[in-house]
Amino acid sequence: MAAEVGRALAEEQHLLVQAGTGTGKSLAYLVPSLLHDKRVVVATATLALQHQLVERDVPRLMEAVKGSPGVDTSYAVLKGRSNYACLHRIREGVPDDQGALVQMPEGSMGQKVLELRAWAEEEAEQGGSGERDNAPRHTDREWRQVSVGHRDCLSAARCPFGQECFAELAREKAHRSHLVITNHSLLAIDAIEGVPMIPEYDAVVIDEAHELVARVTQAATDELTAPDVERAARRARKHVQAEGASNPADDLADAGETLRDALSGTAPGRIDVLTEELGDALQLVRDAARACLSGFPREKPGEGDADPGRQQAKGSVQDVFAVAERMAADLESDVLWLSEGTERMAPRLCVAPLQVWGQMRSKLLSDKTVVMTSATLMLGGDFGSVAASVGLKPSERVTSEDAPVEPRTDDGVLPWRGVDVGSPFDYGRQGILYVAKHLPSPGRDGLGQAQLDEIAELVDAADGRTLGLFSSRRAAEAAAEAVRARLPHLTTLAQGDAQLPELAKQFVEDHHTVLFGTLSLWQGLDVPGDTCQLVLIDRIPFPRPDDPLMSARQRAADKAGGNGFMQVAATHAALLMAQGAGRLIRTTSDRGVVAVLDPRLATARYGSFLKASLPPMWTTTDPAVVRQALTRLAASAG
Repeated sequence: MAAEVGRALAEEQHLLVQAGTGTGKSLAYLVPSLLHDKRVVVATATLALQHQLVERDVPRLMEAVKGSPGVDTSYAVLKGRSNYACLHRIREGVPDDQGALVQMPEGSMGQKVLELRAWAEEEAEQGGSGERDNAPRHTDREWRQVSVGHRDCLSAARCPFGQECFAELAREKAHRSHLVITNHSLLAIDAIEGVPMIPEYDAVVIDEAHELVARVTQAATDELTAPDVERAARRARKHVQAEGASNPADDLADAGETLRDALSGTAPGRIDVLTEELGDALQLVRDAARACLSGFPREKPGEGDADPGRQQAKGSVQDVFAVAERMAADLESDVLWLSEGTERMAPRLCVAPLQVWGQMRSKLLSDKTVVMTSATLMLGGDFGSVAASVGLKPSERVTSEDAPVEPRTDDGVLPWRGVDVGSPFDYGRQGILYVAKHLPSPGRDGLGQAQLDEIAELVDAADGRTLGLFSSRRAAEAAAEAVRARLPHLTTLAQGDAQLPELAKQFVEDHHTVLFGTLSLWQGLDVPGDTCQLVLIDRIPFPRPDDPLMSARQRAADKAGGNGFMQVAATHAALLMAQGAGRLIRTTSDRGVVAVLDPRLATARYGSFLKASLPPMWTTTDPAVVRQALTRLAASAG
């Protein structure tokens, strides 16, 4: 893999490289990146992998090659601004909705904020990074009291503490470093959105690349609620200059009320055509926000806006204007939908790009050499699905080892190669894929009695040691309740019983434990050894039919002459199933069973596509064979 990555960087070819768990892919791309003569960015999807790189892999590598002639071992970590403590907020507070400085929350939260403030001051004194990962234990709400997002930041030039700013110091270090480690979201904002966040670089390695499309989509998704508009109006009221008898902020508040009325009359779900009422409301918000922005006093040349209250207010109105303008445009390239409100949360109007491959192709793939790697890039046994989703075309693929390097395409995109470097695991001997072909197909009403009986029998045979991956929280809880009743001698945990790290810790420490959960367990849990010998998947994880973005993408693929179900729904399911099945075998000594309780994997035409996306385990549909195998494994584990 290291040789393939080195070749891609040297020959300026994009590379998709599938590397199974246990390959050591981090070192395989870090070594050639270090030897490359220009700056390389490494982007990960999860904080867990970023933490692993920064705390373990990169320091060990740098120590190993230290002193080697011509090798630049400098590196830096770059995260979004809200991941760093803000000294201005800590020392001077940040205005609330009415413009008053907020200094300290009350009660136990106040004590935790005091602890975070003291930690940040110590970090500043000792030259620390001020990163959230290094802070004392805290909640999201507590961290927001000592940090700011990009909108509320005064910028280094205007902030009295700009010279000490943790975020700015991280950026400065990145400018001096050969290797920059960041995340998918920051890469998307820098490369796709065109907001400069990362210093100039020659190539990028995208780890966990199966997540890239989702993260880029997330970065390009906007939301608007009536409270957002009203909050922006409140913040602006004391700062904008009235025109005659009316204050533009009052007009913006009125527009927010009009939006509230329009949203109350709109059914939740995808909005294919803007109704006249909703379209008018969005235009009213857009125009009122524009007028409100014009009401802010002009900045004097060279001074900038050093008033944090005014800057925060202006930023809020600017956000409202930009989102309302985008939504009111009603572009074919966007998908608009309304999320249902709750008792505590207002209905949210959301807008996301119908596809991101065009932006990725024009903004990233035509400018840099890109290496994408993951344990799950070959869906249906081929790179085609993932390549198409990021903007690479089959005609641009270099398939022969001896083929000459093709020139860039007319739009400047480099040719690409796909390489599967295999796995150190012998999946045929280490794992069994069991498809419960005898069960009824899953219905809309959740788990039936037959599925619950099957789950209990499998868990009993495994004597615990089970990770259950479910399509919904309701299904996970129903399964947990059934197993508790049938197998009271086992410890059965369900996602939501405690925080995920606490649940994972208990799962690892007691082998007679069962852990049932949803999506975050499918991708974020690493439990090697006897802890996990059975992975249960209740049904093929197709996107919900009412998912507004997925259904719009599926319809667009059909309209373009493709197969929307296979290109969107089946590809989505294949990726999740590959990730879920990947929870089982984490080391060369692991053994176990992946049990899929959805017979369609064996009976439907698309089943072969999904199975080709999974590790090549020995496959059976015989429940007796599987129970016997699990019983033997449990007995040998003790």
